[in-house]
Amino acid sequence: MAALASADLLRLATAGSVDDGKSTLIGRLLFDSKQVLTDQLEHVEEASRRRGAGMVDLSLLVDGLRAEREQGITIDVAYRYFATTKRTFIIADTPGHVQYTRNMVTGASTADLAVILVDARKGLLEQSKRHAYISSLLGIPHLVVAINKMDLVDYDEEVFDTIVREFSDFARGLGGVRDIVYVPISAKLGDNVVDASAHMPWYGGTPLLEHLETVHVADARNLDDARLPVQWVIRDHETDYRGYAGQLAGGVLRAGDEVLVLPSRQTTTIARIDTYDGSLEEAVAGMSVTLLLADELDVSRGDIICHAASAPELSRELDATICWMAEAPLRAGARYAIKHATHGARAIVDEVVDRVDVHTLAPDDRATELALNDIGRVRLRTSTPMAFDPYARNRATGSFILIDESSNDTVGAGMIR
Repeated sequence: MAALASADLLRLATAGSVDDGKSTLIGRLLFDSKQVLTDQLEHVEEASRRRGAGMVDLSLLVDGLRAEREQGITIDVAYRYFATTKRTFIIADTPGHVQYTRNMVTGASTADLAVILVDARKGLLEQSKRHAYISSLLGIPHLVVAINKMDLVDYDEEVFDTIVREFSDFARGLGGVRDIVYVPISAKLGDNVVDASAHMPWYGGTPLLEHLETVHVADARNLDDARLPVQWVIRDHETDYRGYAGQLAGGVLRAGDEVLVLPSRQTTTIARIDTYDGSLEEAVAGMSVTLLLADELDVSRGDIICHAASAPELSRELDATICWMAEAPLRAGARYAIKHATHGARAIVDEVVDRVDVHTLAPDDRATELALNDIGRVRLRTSTPMAFDPYARNRATGSFILIDESSNDTVGAGMIR
């Protein structure tokens, strides 16, 4: 247990088209790494018998919703946790169906690595390309292309090589991805998942789990630019306590630092940094803290506290890439609520600049709208100024969601350019 406690963390998402075997792969990882409890396995064995499966259907370890089990598909994002002696894992199993692309965006938004599954019989499909492109948009630096169901193509090396060439050609247009690794597997039978496969001696790489255990994942937090989106103002009138609480979205803040409050542009210094466990001299990105300021300023939820020398941009105009998630298309002139970090406002769509062709990754500047699951570039204008960074610089302050105020549905996920 001590070894597991010291293991570092890898967040990964599985993605790909329908029936490529994402849930089965995760079930195989859990089963072969001895992470499945006896009662869980018995339940899955019984469910497999009821469905008439010839062998244990390991996907049922992941597909937890009743509708998922009855239909044999993944609808919602399922999170699974397991650990080896080398690393702890949080896996997001995301849906493959086009209508659930919005769920894939949610599940992959915090991932360090994405596993894109491809059915060896079908090759690279549109949804596989869409998920790979979304992974690159979300800033996921590592991709693993797991070419699954190799047992159904007689473990043919040429089939594997053809898909590798096709994906490599497509991947030249992906930005933000630092490395791509290709692994031929059979999730159903376990080939190259946890243990090396005797059926594919021509494959010179490592099994999938070994790669996941050893891939170097750099800290994605921006430690240069201090950003504290204010989530809550804490008041105690009896002691005259006034603190500004939130999770530090970037950089380092220290007691005594001179800071800038946006959008008011007021300056002051940090008098103290409080946490649940007591006061600190400094706080780093990812920590939840309460700042006490030296001066009495008008600071409220949605404001951002930062260093003046590295302040984010403050503007009412946004240029962003949006993944559209609603049946009703996005068009110029439409109005939505916008949620950015802890800040809320209203936004109007000034222009749909282009729509991306997921096959070629080429922008179509003739597009006038974004339909369900489309990805494109838009210009927005907000009702109040927003303090933001480019998404590539800071995920937390470079992303937002659009909300349909009539239904309260989230209709778009945006990344500021």
